[in-house]
Amino acid sequence: MRLTMKHLFWLKVAIHSIAILPVAYLILLILSDQAGGDPVQFIIHYTGIGALNTLIVLLAISPIARKFKQGVLIQTRRVVGLYVFAYASLHIFAFISLDLLFEWSLLIEEVLKRPYILVGALAYIILFALSITSFKVIRRKMGKRWQQLHNLVYLVAILVPIHFYWSVKSEVIEPSIYILVTSSLLLIRLPLYKFYQTILANKFKSKSTS
Repeated sequence: MRLTMKHLFWLKVAIHSIAILPVAYLILLILSDQAGGDPVQFIIHYTGIGALNTLIVLLAISPIARKFKQGVLIQTRRVVGLYVFAYASLHIFAFISLDLLFEWSLLIEEVLKRPYILVGALAYIILFALSITSFKVIRRKMGKRWQQLHNLVYLVAILVPIHFYWSVKSEVIEPSIYILVTSSLLLIRLPLYKFYQTILANKFKSKSTS
């Protein structure tokens, strides 16, 4: 079924519902005292994974839209991108409020001492810039510079999995999987990948017609 602009409203309703449910579930876990032995670290990890999962969904929208010729999906990128920023904000707020207890001097010390926090902070600054410039009015005013700025989402897609990988001490399997997934979603955007994809498609056509 080809999605049209008539389906856009319900697509966004579905996105809002799916994006908010994990937050509601987190609140339920906290209220029922099921947030693990270390609730603070659980909340920080949970919101960080939420940001990373939503980022993967954002990166997957364009390839899926092109593959299945569902152009209307492109119209959902802004709302998904804002949810990436929302989850990242919850992640940062949980770290500053619950772990550091708003000790700003300690925050600066942690950023300088731990490279993964510095990487995460840089990714968050970029996400903040992308979010405040996501409105149509600002997009029109920025012109070509808007696209140049929003291409930095690909840098975020590199920084966030690295931040995750460096933040763990021993369990590297999960962050390694995320690195593999984000790398794949970035690689399929490269001209070289598209070139080989075209060659394979032409070979398949020639075999099917012979």
